[in-house]
Amino acid sequence: MAENTGTEERSIRFSLEEIAGAVGDFGTIFPILLGVAIVCPDVNVSHFFLFLAAWYIIAGFYYRLPMPIEPMKAIGAIVIAEGLCAGEIVASGLVVGALFLVLGLVGGMTWIGERIPKSVVRGVQAGLALILLRTSLGYIVPDALFAAVSIGIILVFFVASQRTRIPDVSALLVLGIGLAAGIATQGMPPFRLMPLPALVIPMPMDFITGTWDLALPQIPLTLTNAILATSLLTYDLFPKQGVNPDRLSRTIGAMNLVSTPLGGFPMCHGAGGLAAMYRFGARTGGANIVAGIFILIFAVAFAPPEVLTLIPFGVFGALLVFVALELGKHSAKTDSYLVTGTIAVLTLAIGLTVAFIVGMILAYIIERRRSAAASRS
Repeated sequence: MAENTGTEERSIRFSLEEIAGAVGDFGTIFPILLGVAIVCPDVNVSHFFLFLAAWYIIAGFYYRLPMPIEPMKAIGAIVIAEGLCAGEIVASGLVVGALFLVLGLVGGMTWIGERIPKSVVRGVQAGLALILLRTSLGYIVPDALFAAVSIGIILVFFVASQRTRIPDVSALLVLGIGLAAGIATQGMPPFRLMPLPALVIPMPMDFITGTWDLALPQIPLTLTNAILATSLLTYDLFPKQGVNPDRLSRTIGAMNLVSTPLGGFPMCHGAGGLAAMYRFGARTGGANIVAGIFILIFAVAFAPPEVLTLIPFGVFGALLVFVALELGKHSAKTDSYLVTGTIAVLTLAIGLTVAFIVGMILAYIIERRRSAAASRS
């Protein structure tokens, strides 16, 4: 694919279709960011939303196409499951950011992506889904009523979005119900201004944990889904303005190197998010700008930390189920259930990083045996 220099730019539009498309990828954003903020008290969720909004708007002007900005799912799921701290989150963002900025600058994205088997990526997705489902039980069981209502809403929208053009806004609806219930029982929290972002400098041990536990499981997902699959989809949807994978890699690197040390959460693009935005009407960068403005409102609303305490545990557990469904749906599209299943089971037993390494070895053994059998026949 030739590098798109941006000479064939389309105008940015603001229409009802762009507004509808703007919320198309909101489903997994809020569960992950709110989940991290609930289990990790030394982060500020309003800063998560602030930087997410900023990069949505920047990407809208830069690409002039709908281009989702999403929290990194592997990092988010593991932080929620293990309760890791801000230093480890920042370290993982710096490691991932530096890696993808360099890869984008040297033009190495496609070469590396071709060497990670599809079954391994699907296995990582399946393992993350199982981690989130296991974690969700700790929030669902103590608050079964809210959880049951919330999961019911999520399932209805999940089915409807697959069969109709109704956007899956169940995460926003469930979150709204939870906040309304919290305000009704606890009262409105006091209004506070968002504090200015402060520089977070990880300790050496944070880099070790952040790299091993967070960055390594995230890298294959970012390579395949956030960069290669997203690039391919841009050429499918916008043939004259498709985005080269190295260009996507550079923006992922830049936004993580800039944002995570100041309190942002590690971010990437996503093929599923782009497909959702396009499906519901987004055709230009205007959808990104609208999405960024919406998310800025959440950044202001969640400035008081007391807002997080308003969300019932059952609602939070249901939101984790939502993300698990999304990951599980994609993990079924594998070319080797043995590799994918092995990684998923090992993830629960010994951890995702070791499961990824074992899965890579197993996938290459299977491929070598297939090649040997083909050469003999």
